[in-house]
Amino acid sequence: LFNYSNVNADPVESEHTTLSPYLTGADTISDPFLTVNAESNPINGFRRLIIGSKPIDGGNYILGESERRELLESEPDAAEFIRPYVGAWEFLQNKQRWIISLHNARPEQIDRMPRIKAMVASVRQFRMESKSTPTLKLAETPTLYHVNVIPETSSERREYVPIGWLEPPVIPSSLVRVLEDASHIEFALLTSAMHMSWMRNIGGQLKSSFRYSIGLVYNTFPSPPGYPDSLNRSTLERAAKSVLAVRAEFPDASLANLYDPDIMPPKLRQTHNELDREVDKLYKRSGFGSDRERFEHLLALYERMKAPFLQEARKGQQKSGAKSGK
Repeated sequence: LFNYSNVNADPVESEHTTLSPYLTGADTISDPFLTVNAESNPINGFRRLIIGSKPIDGGNYILGESERRELLESEPDAAEFIRPYVGAWEFLQNKQRWIISLHNARPEQIDRMPRIKAMVASVRQFRMESKSTPTLKLAETPTLYHVNVIPETSSERREYVPIGWLEPPVIPSSLVRVLEDASHIEFALLTSAMHMSWMRNIGGQLKSSFRYSIGLVYNTFPSPPGYPDSLNRSTLERAAKSVLAVRAEFPDASLANLYDPDIMPPKLRQTHNELDREVDKLYKRSGFGSDRERFEHLLALYERMKAPFLQEARKGQQKSGAKSGK
């Protein structure tokens, strides 16, 4: 196996009895054909990650800055129902769009705003013209979204997928992944080199960009042994807060700027390195010498983590076979 720390580096050669399907050494796993399968729920003890809001509105509820100003000039009462709307592009580039949020609006309030009322009628018509049965059903409630509540894709050049905080009244779009009421501990684990290694090796790609999948990446990411009781919470919280504090020192920089490997501030890189060392020690006290070592270690943990679920599945199959045999 020839391993490259980056595309311009010299290869580091290593020999293995078997290679895994991910072109890494299979020395740490008992099944050399092991592959990671998507899971509908986390098997690692993590809380559920969800997608953001999916309005299915034909664009009627989504506003640019000029459209927002124009609406407020004609209907000032609409201000109560206009929320910041953040998708992957807005999140990474510090851009801003807005969305009409009528979930808690009373009928008489909507009736007093002709333009808002027209938007609702347009959304209802848009959904009624759909060939999708669930969307047709949504036409009965045109003031509600389809889904109410980490970017879905990220450049392959970034060492870290930019992960951040959104707070009400912001409404995240379906192009971002949302962990509600997240803690600094979870932030530390998800923004670590360990998690990035899993994402790069397991996750899919959209063109050449990494695609962050809830089922394949988040739900299967091996948590540290003994999670959550084994964690040094104060150390992880301090490391996570340090990353966020350094980001705050660059208020005019977008996350895309901050995580561009060519211009990433040295201080931010340093705090990430410190966070990585703390998370690495949760998995292996001596740490790791390369990204490949991290992934090989994680693959072995995944195999052990998955074993109880496979045993339960086999028991279910045996019971089903016995019943059909009778």
